[in-house]
Amino acid sequence: MSVLSDLLADRCQFDDAVVDHLQMLLAEWQILADLSFADLLLFVRHRMPNGMPAYLCVGQRRPYTAQTIYTEDLIGQVFPITDRPMVGRAFAEGRVIRDTDPDWSTGVPVREEAVPVRYVGDLMLGNRGGEIIGVVTREANVSTARAPSELDLTYLQSAGELAQMLVEGTFPYRGETPEERELSPKVGDGIMRLDSRGVVTYASPNAISAYRRLGSLDHITGQHVDEFDLASDELTEALIEGVPTVSEVERHGAVVLRRLLPLIGGGQVIGGLILLREVTELRRHERALRLKDATIREIHHRVKNNLQTVASLLRLQGRRLRSVEAQEALAESVRRISSIALVHETLSQDSRQHVSFDKVTARIVDMFGDGIANPDTPLSFEMDGSPGELPAEVATPLALVLTELLQNCVEHAFPLDASLTGPGRVTVAFERRLATLRVVVSDNGVGLPKDQTLEGIANLGLQIARMLVESELGGTLDALKVWRGTSIECVIPLPLSDYG
Repeated sequence: MSVLSDLLADRCQFDDAVVDHLQMLLAEWQILADLSFADLLLFVRHRMPNGMPAYLCVGQRRPYTAQTIYTEDLIGQVFPITDRPMVGRAFAEGRVIRDTDPDWSTGVPVREEAVPVRYVGDLMLGNRGGEIIGVVTREANVSTARAPSELDLTYLQSAGELAQMLVEGTFPYRGETPEERELSPKVGDGIMRLDSRGVVTYASPNAISAYRRLGSLDHITGQHVDEFDLASDELTEALIEGVPTVSEVERHGAVVLRRLLPLIGGGQVIGGLILLREVTELRRHERALRLKDATIREIHHRVKNNLQTVASLLRLQGRRLRSVEAQEALAESVRRISSIALVHETLSQDSRQHVSFDKVTARIVDMFGDGIANPDTPLSFEMDGSPGELPAEVATPLALVLTELLQNCVEHAFPLDASLTGPGRVTVAFERRLATLRVVVSDNGVGLPKDQTLEGIANLGLQIARMLVESELGGTLDALKVWRGTSIECVIPLPLSDYG
């Protein structure tokens, strides 16, 4: 749950729809701060413990285009209504309240503007009904003011229109996904101002440069967007309908990402903003990464196929042998190869070099449960806990370790001449810690010989498991003291990138 949701749930009585609207505002209002050259604060009504009315600050945004006024975080602070009279007027009058004289209480001259936030629900755009659910203050340091350029004037005009849309309930925009908002261009990347017909009234130098990369060498200002943008249909349609849109245009090897923001007043589209960012190099790198990922997955797929081919050849060879001991040795080799192939199969299905080790463990357990165990000694296999995702350099040797430990359980824990009560059971338990993974393979079989340690057991499977754990994984392999059966504990460190 977000900080805003926590604050509103603990201290206000807003329903979910209103909370969602405020969440959308906080996701969108960076553009308003940048266009305004101002800090933004979001206030909602609140009651102090003594019952006195107050205002609770539930949002704060600093501009990228100007120096911030507030270096401290004000979210969660409560202000008496006497400290914020303009906020109270905006709540009461439902209109933008502008301060005529700068406020020097912060040590610098600050010009404040209070903008009511209207929630209209499913009402028509521009409807003056609805509920005032909050107030946004725009606070700008006027000591740094200079003679405004045409770019500055375009910013401020657009900011004023977005503020009026807040009053009317048409901002923030609805229907956009968080990914579209997050990845879309920002104010400083490049900006164009359109009138209601789609004619450019202003284009920033960055915007002009972006279209020059696309081959538009003529002057953009004064032209309709159709005249210089070869993929303008989506832009013009969104402008007519009054809905935002994010799209890309590619030409001459250059790629430009565009976001159209319609400006709405009184229920009518009065203009639009197009934010642009050239993303040619970014897209080139993404394509190269996709190609690299596909190549890596194909390599893992081929390695898996080659390992399965080797396993098949060993099975064929085993059927031709007369020595039972040789057949068993080849069968164990097949299982080892198959466990490695499982890891490569998982890696071939994902572009990341990480393995969901739950799936690998389940496949290894199924391999032992389906015909490997002695039918005269029924066994059940269980998994407890989750190892999560592991990097390939950990998953491959750990899969071999599990194979060896389970093989030992099947071969040695439940001999036919042993007096066991109840069915045999083998459990693989995982405990994921901050910097380590603990794996315990246990059974309810005959257990280790009395006073016998792992170091003293001349068992190839255990020797392989110990070598892999200590040499490849940098961990430890020990036998735990249990009342019945055998429990082997493996503790391995995790790479720094996999902590948590």
